[in-house]
Amino acid sequence: MVEVIWSLRSLRDIDEIAGYIAKDSYQYAEEQVRQFFIKVKVLEEHPLIGRVVPELQISSIRQILCGHYRIIYELINNSQIGIITVHHQARLLRNNPSVKKLIRKKK
Repeated sequence: MVEVIWSLRSLRDIDEIAGYIAKDSYQYAEEQVRQFFIKVKVLEEHPLIGRVVPELQISSIRQILCGHYRIIYELINNSQIGIITVHHQARLLRNNPSVKKLIRKKK
């Protein structure tokens, strides 16, 4: 079992997503947030279940899908993963501040 470490950015992402959804439906916002945490819970037992993020092609940076969102995480070591960001699939990933940092690191 691996430890999941949530970045401040990823928690902020979830908060912003919930706030946006809550404008129309507080109940659906709560459900979406619940689904994020359920999806990530699976990673504790199966950290390799996500696929490599196609835009990055870095084997340690993976994603799982949750509704219309991509939960992007990093395999830190054999006992830890870090949730980097939660990103809407319709938006360009290269505009995400957390991913911009990864792209710069990759170069």
